Amino acid sequence: MQLSLKGRALKYLAAREHSRVELMRKLAAHAESPEQIEAVLDELEAKGLLSAQRFAESMLHRKAARYGAARIQAELAQHQLPPDIAREATQALRDTEFERAHALWARRYGEIPETPEEKARQMRFLAGRGFSGEVIRRVVRGEGFTQS
Repeated sequence: MQLSLKGRALKYLAAREHSRVELMRKLAAHAESPEQIEAVLDELEAKGLLSAQRFAESMLHRKAARYGAARIQAELAQHQLPPDIAREATQALRDTEFERAHALWARRYGEIPETPEEKARQMRFLAGRGFSGEVIRRVVRGEGFTQS
């Protein structure tokens, strides 16, 4: 049994939220034309089944504990979300960036680095996760750290 284009899109959306760009890419192999995909996606958006706002919120929920604002902002940009939605989402992340970076650092390392090499390693780890330089320096310096 062959799934229709709309059926495939609904199957993807049932698993998790998708961006319009992501669904377009996944459905491309099964469509006869790009216009056919556009029509299906327009219909899903009109019915409220495909939402850029929900996609952004879903991505934040999935990734905020592990990644910094810069990394998540880059991922949102890849999905070509409307600028106001992406800006709103990343602003909320920036407000909690220190707490999230500190929690991630505490789970991974849990102690202030004693050598320059260890400090550099911890900083690289946080930078690779997309946290800002200022936040990384504060975390690695031990701000907000209480040793038990």
